Amino acid sequence: MKTKVWAHRGASAYAPENTLEAFELAVSQGADGVELDIQMTKDGSLAVIHDETIDRVCGGSGCVADFTMKELKKFRCSRLHPEFANARIPELGEVLSLIKPSKLTVNIELKTGIVRYKGIEEAAIKLVKEMGMEDRVIYSSFHHPSLLKVKRLDPDAKTGLLYSDGWIHVASYGKKLGVDALHPALYHLRSGKLLKEAKEKKLPLHVWTVNEEGAMRVLAEQKIAALITNYPDVALRVVREMSRH
Repeated sequence: MKTKVWAHRGASAYAPENTLEAFELAVSQGADGVELDIQMTKDGSLAVIHDETIDRVCGGSGCVADFTMKELKKFRCSRLHPEFANARIPELGEVLSLIKPSKLTVNIELKTGIVRYKGIEEAAIKLVKEMGMEDRVIYSSFHHPSLLKVKRLDPDAKTGLLYSDGWIHVASYGKKLGVDALHPALYHLRSGKLLKEAKEKKLPLHVWTVNEEGAMRVLAEQKIAALITNYPDVALRVVREMSRH
């Protein structure tokens, strides 16, 4: 099995993260999938943006939850990549429409850990079904009750357990929750223990955020299910090279 390459917030090393421009670039570079984040707006729309506020990426400030989608569209998302002067916050539907003609997997991260967006899981599942993309989407979250809710709403939906520091027997925990994959940070793979446990529990690993070529090589060598990177073009080259050995 060859390691898949998922573009983290799109090809975010080269274009503003979580914008149509970044996702378009990920498709053209040949990525196997994209990872994106969703927050909910004041009028219940699903905005594709990582932070709960727009301050870091846009020429403005305020909480996503305090704007309507129409109001959010007025801001430019070019703070980190000024060369993309017209980049804007997209709606989830726009991103899915862009991705649909390709064969890419879409990892939708539900950003429910800080703001408990009421109904965000229902809205995401409904939209994905309307787009006919259920078999290509995996839902992930650091807020694990959201993953349980996704499974309650749609038992066939795929879920990935996002987590950071200090977890013990995380594969057993993931299995108990009924998730379909583990989404660890790269530093969790310093020892071989997680690899062994995940293999025993038959839980694929989708590892973030892998931007160094050396780490890409190690993961490709270990045939990790997917690596999530800001540099999909580099990761694809590394994976191709490793598969030739």
